Order: sequence, then structure tokens, then C-alpha cells
Amino acid sequence: MSGMDAAEPLPWLKLAHAPGLGAARARTLVDTFGTAAAACAASRSALLDAGLGADTVAALRAGSTAAIDAELAWAQQSGQCILTPEDAGYPALLRELGDRPPVLYVRGDPEVLTTLQLAMVGSRKPTAAGRRTAFEFARHLAGCGLTITSGLALGIDAASHAGALEADGLTVAVMGNGQRCVYPRENAGLAERIEQNGALVSELPLEAPPRREHFPRRNRLISGLSAGTLVVEAAVRSGSLITARLATEQGREVFAVPGSIHSPQSRGTNALLRDGAKLVETAEHVLEELAPYAAAARQPAPSPDVPPDDTLGGDYRDLLEAVDFSPTAVDALVESTGRSAAEVASMLLILELRGHVEAVAGGLYVRVAQ
Repeated sequence: MSGMDAAEPLPWLKLAHAPGLGAARARTLVDTFGTAAAACAASRSALLDAGLGADTVAALRAGSTAAIDAELAWAQQSGQCILTPEDAGYPALLRELGDRPPVLYVRGDPEVLTTLQLAMVGSRKPTAAGRRTAFEFARHLAGCGLTITSGLALGIDAASHAGALEADGLTVAVMGNGQRCVYPRENAGLAERIEQNGALVSELPLEAPPRREHFPRRNRLISGLSAGTLVVEAAVRSGSLITARLATEQGREVFAVPGSIHSPQSRGTNALLRDGAKLVETAEHVLEELAPYAAAARQPAPSPDVPPDDTLGGDYRDLLEAVDFSPTAVDALVESTGRSAAEVASMLLILELRGHVEAVAGGLYVRVAQ
């Protein structure tokens, strides 16, 4: 567990694992009985009178299970913890939600969750300009003291996390699966960096796989943790629009970067603007809107309109030299550099965002002539 004041997680874990309960009903149950421990200690008749089914009641009144014991053991490992709404370190904005998670499984630094966060979301298949925009905005805003929160997906999510890391800033990845795996696998290296410079968060049990129905739940946490949500590129049918809608319902700010009327990736963001989202053309627009929250966090930083410093460190230069002007496989780069596949994938993302390499079909990369 972290150094923060920690509540006893067992009753909350029983709520999280109870079949047929869910986050909203778990909160109602705690509100009814006063505490999670009181709810789990309530009589069978009292729990049935509260509207719970027999299976749910049995799970709450039973002792710890093997799965819960495994999670308690997991939380004792360095850099891992379980937060509950009774913990001082449970995010204040998330605590406000009617469907707040009974538990948060966290890898990395849980104190990052108490910082001022901006959600950045968008297409998994963005344009090159969209990826660059997300990277630059995240780099600038993280340099100004905002924590960048996203969903670890390919595309805009990954670019946003990478931009925050480039600024030596903080970033939070909210996952649609348990902590035992990283999804998508292509972002394993990025996840390692986030764990060292922020936090990986999930409300799902450790072994939960990435399923389609998990991601809308994940999206409510991305927006719920954040003072505002910035959508960079999104198609008309996009999970990013779900996140933006949830942010509105949660009373948070919604921002959108306008795009070409001819680009399918911009139709969702342009629709958000028509529906009242705040138009963003520079990072300063976001800072102005979040000024009531961010006054203490703002620090001078380079404008994202200024091209980034393309002076590469030796490790990146060595990797770039290994990338051919014809398609090059990641496996070949792993062999030639002696680095792990996760390290190479993470470094390639930075090189791509800086315009030095380009991803092509088949998971291959080509060097871009400067």
C-alpha cells in the first residue's frame, strides 16, 4: 500500500466482486448502511430488504475469497496499491460520482491521482497531423503542471501519454482490463514508462481481460478523474464522444480541436463544437478555461506552436540509424540494438511523433528523409 492513510480494503473488495451489484448500487448500499464494513456485516434480511439478490447477499456475507486474497497480496507489492473511497488518496473528483468505483487498482504513484488532470482522447487511427497535435498539446500542458489522463489506446491516447512523458510531466492511463495485462500489447513499453512517471489505473479485478463492454466504463473514469476533457480527433461513431458526453454529464469542461470538414476523423470533434464544446486552437485556450483549478499549477513552458527540439540523444540516434529507408521490422531493430521489444516500440513512438520515422503496413517502419 502507499504511504497515504489507507482504509481496510476487504469490505470494498467484497462489494467490487459481488455478483449483480455494480458501482452505482454499491455506492447506494454504502450510503444506506453508513460504511462498506457495515454493509457487509448487515443481516441477510436487511440486505434482502435493500433490494439485493440472494447471490449478492451471500457474497457480501461470506469471508474472503481466493481472488480477493490474491488482490490483497498484490497490493502489498512495491509500487502497487488498492484505493477505496475511504482512503485519503482516493481522487476527490471521482468520489463525487454516483457510480464511483468501490476500488481502484493502481500501479505507479497513487498520489498522481490527486493532481489536477486533463483528459485527452481521440481516434485510434488519427491523421499524422492529429497525432502531432495531441503530442504537442500534451507536452505543453504537462509542462504547465497538468497531469494528462487518457486510456492507453493506440493513436491519440498513446500520443497524449507520450507528449506528457516528453515534458517530464505526469500522466495517468485508465485501463479497460485488469492490472495483470497491458492492452493493446503494442503499448507495453509506453505502459512501463507511465508506471514510472504517473499511474496505471483500473477498477476491474486483476485478471479481467480487455472486453468491449469494459471500455465505456473505463471512459467514465477518464472523464471523472479530470477537470476537463480535450478531444483531438474523433469520428462520428467514437468512444471519445462517449467520454465527452460523460464529461458533460459529470459537470466537467469539454474541449475540442476543430478539423477539416473533409476529414472523417474530424466529424466527431466538429459535431462536439456544434453542440457547445469549447473550441481549442492553442494549449493556452485550455489553460484559460481551467484557470480556476490550475492557477497554482501553471508554469512557463514553450508554446506548442514552436517545433520541438529535434536534437536526439545517443540512444534514439542509434535506433534511428538502424531504421532503413525501406520498411524495417521491429524484430530486426531489437536484434540490431540489443534492446527489448517494449523499449524499441516506445522509442519508435517518440521518433514517429518527432517526424523521424513513419509506420507503414505490416507493423514496419521506414526512416523519413530530413
